[in-house]
Amino acid sequence: MSVAAFRVLGDPKRAQILDLLRDGERQVGQLVEQLGLSQPAVSKHLRVLREAGLVDVRTDAQRRLYSVRTEPLVELDAWLEPYRRIWEQRLDKLEAHLERRRATPDD
Repeated sequence: MSVAAFRVLGDPKRAQILDLLRDGERQVGQLVEQLGLSQPAVSKHLRVLREAGLVDVRTDAQRRLYSVRTEPLVELDAWLEPYRRIWEQRLDKLEAHLERRRATPDD
């Protein structure tokens, strides 16, 4: 998993584009409307997402349709898994601590 994916998704607009594409293919014009950005700005973000391998583009007549590529996201999820376990362990410890406090009568 490349750290580049984190950098790319660290931009809020790029993350928002990926969120919009999660529901299905979109044309640049649709993304422009939904994001409130200029067409060149959206195209630039799409190019960065494409170069990072997070987005695919296909041509349908005169239209260019963009969609999410799931493979890099699966890799990203796998990379995050050990960190997720750390948080789960910490939350389990917090829960146990809170349960002990509830079980102990107040003085």
